[in-house]
Amino acid sequence: MNIVAKIAGYGARDLLRSRWLLAYAGFFAIATFTLLRFSDGETRALLSLVNVVLLIVPLASVIFGTMYLYASREFVELLLAQPIRRGQLFAGLFAGLTMPTALAVVAGIMIPMLALGVSREGLAIGGWLAFVAAALSIAFTAIATAVAYFVEDRVRGLAVALGTWLLLAVVYDAGVLMAAVQLSDYPLERPLLAAMFANPIDLSRLLLLQQFDSAALLGYTGALFQRFLAGTAGALAAVGALAAWIVLPALAGVRLFQRKDF
Repeated sequence: MNIVAKIAGYGARDLLRSRWLLAYAGFFAIATFTLLRFSDGETRALLSLVNVVLLIVPLASVIFGTMYLYASREFVELLLAQPIRRGQLFAGLFAGLTMPTALAVVAGIMIPMLALGVSREGLAIGGWLAFVAAALSIAFTAIATAVAYFVEDRVRGLAVALGTWLLLAVVYDAGVLMAAVQLSDYPLERPLLAAMFANPIDLSRLLLLQQFDSAALLGYTGALFQRFLAGTAGALAAVGALAAWIVLPALAGVRLFQRKDF
């Protein structure tokens, strides 16, 4: 077993013993079970679950990832004293952090759905929801790595992480809406599409709401997306953009990690 797998395995085992991770998976399991059990139909339950995922997964991932990386400083210093390349160490730490948190979301969503015996269509939507939730979790964990290795102070780092989530989850959409209202006399289709691609939460919302086959649910930017990039091309473009939100912050994180003086 290579060094990256060993470090990732150690980190994953450490997280799997964490009460926080169990509570995280339990939250999604309870939310999924409750919504499916007491909502008026699977579609309404899954729509409500989409809103829960888009709110909680980015927040939990960026805050927990930042806290975990600050807490693991002494462990990192110990490993850096060994003949281990920094790139290998970062890859092991990142994999050990992202895999358990992403799997916790997937398990919390899929296990109640399987237990309640939802329809085949519901399982297909639930599987896509779990996939997008896992990707969103990894993306915001990657953002957490860049924050933790850029900001030295723990309190300031947590503030930056929380501010990043607040910006992407709340402020960004409000700014886009205000710009669309103020500039309604101008052709805004392409700028709005670009704005949607620049936010991983908006991308995830689009990918998820498209599964419900209702253009009204997608909002203005979603309707534009269907118009210009309908079908497989649009889905692939959005998935590719979401993948870029994983790769680019992770590359920034590894670059900062390699330059950091621990």
